[in-house]
Amino acid sequence: MAKLTVFNFITLNGFFKGMNNDISWHRHGEEEGKYSQEMLAEDNLLLFGRTTFEMMAGFWPTPMAIEHDPIVAKGMNDAEKIVFSKTLKETDWSNSTIVSDNMITYTKHLKENSPKNIALLGSGSVLTQFAEENLIDEYQIMIDPIAIGAGTPLLNGMKQPLPLKLITSKILKSGTVLLHYKPSNQ
Repeated sequence: MAKLTVFNFITLNGFFKGMNNDISWHRHGEEEGKYSQEMLAEDNLLLFGRTTFEMMAGFWPTPMAIEHDPIVAKGMNDAEKIVFSKTLKETDWSNSTIVSDNMITYTKHLKENSPKNIALLGSGSVLTQFAEENLIDEYQIMIDPIAIGAGTPLLNGMKQPLPLKLITSKILKSGTVLLHYKPSNQ
């Protein structure tokens, strides 16, 4: 069975995005970049909600992204990607598939049948739905050393508690803290 991992960065006060989907507060330093490269080298199947997907698709295929971070750009562009959306009808980002129905059933099938592990990047509402269905095997949360005034909290709208067990932690030179959790029931 494939492992489903979630990766998200958040502010110190728990927001994964600011107002109007702003993530400019996130600082991607050398260690954060190396971590992204290592994650992409694992050749996971990448999952996204529409908002995150459109943001990524609008950046990673561009000459600016390729010049700024060629390794991550290549990994993102070459990876097999699935976007869950009821409104997105087409995309020209390479290796991308749009799934518009039965996101939970589709993901359960992926977990049972994919030869690759699976990584959900960002995608707050998808994350919450997956968490409530106990589909997530590991949470990788990067806490940036910043607080912002308003935004959307991670796991926004959870209807039940989500007990987690800390697996590892690492403090980066930037002051960012990387935490890996797994659900306590696993």
